[in-house]
Amino acid sequence: MKKLTSTTLIACALLFGFSCNQKKEPVEEAQEANEQAFEDTPMEETKDDVSEFMTEAASGGMMEVELGKIAQQKAQHADVKSFAQMMVTDHTKANDELKALAGTKSIILPDSMSKDHMDHINNLRDKTGADFDNAYMDLMVDDHEDDVKEFDEAAQNLQDPEVKAFASKTVVTLRKHLDRAKQINDMLDKQKK
Repeated sequence: MKKLTSTTLIACALLFGFSCNQKKEPVEEAQEANEQAFEDTPMEETKDDVSEFMTEAASGGMMEVELGKIAQQKAQHADVKSFAQMMVTDHTKANDELKALAGTKSIILPDSMSKDHMDHINNLRDKTGADFDNAYMDLMVDDHEDDVKEFDEAAQNLQDPEVKAFASKTVVTLRKHLDRAKQINDMLDKQKK
């Protein structure tokens, strides 16, 4: 009986330890690390908003680059391939600027993208041909609509002047991406009919 009780206690302890050590999403981990770093400092309030914006922007930027690389290989339409190249080029540049800015602010960025962003990539990896082109461009329209909204909000509401300037500058590029994504998406929709 003692052996059974001991075994049960050990199993419960291992199970509890395992559940406590399950890996959180990279974006959440980075945000929590930033919260802890700035806890009880005068910057605590403003750094939380900056951290949230920057960590989410980093995840989204990683997704854009990765999807752009996949689209360059899998897309069948020349305009989709061209758009994908623009995504890789522009988002790599923005990601590098974001990393440099985060370094000056002592903000920890995620080392990989969120589960939601990874799900988009996995979903598109399974598609080919026109199905891929349509799904990729649909996602690019939806994603860039969200991005423009988030970057506009950051440009207007964040207290940190350098992060605010980054958001203001980057949203101009994001609007161009959105306009081009809509054009290509509309063209692909017309070709389906």
